[in-house]
Amino acid sequence: MADTAHLHLVPSQPDREPRPAEPLWREVLGRRLRVLRQDQDETLAETAGRAGISPQYLSEVERGRKEPSSEMIAALAGALGTTLIDLTEQVAGDLRRLQAAAAPAPARRAPAAPRAQLSLAA
Repeated sequence: MADTAHLHLVPSQPDREPRPAEPLWREVLGRRLRVLRQDQDETLAETAGRAGISPQYLSEVERGRKEPSSEMIAALAGALGTTLIDLTEQVAGDLRRLQAAAAPAPARRAPAAPRAQLSLAA
């Protein structure tokens, strides 16, 4: 599974530096749910059955096509043997890593020109 994200432009304020594009929460959440499911060697049908949803819907959630409700996210977390807070922390960490990878490298400053030394006359 590729660790790429579709980045979406975030409008910037006129008096601020432009912000880098950010991935959508639903896409990062979907990838995290898929990783958790695959780490347990489960099929879509097995996880979806325990969460009370259809395998088709779970597939769409994992692909970032559907925006699940908070109740659905909690049901999926429980079906995967984790808690909502742990899942949220994992997704937040994924978002931080993606954001850091997408951020432009800091500009290197040119070496400063030598300064002339001034002396004060008494």
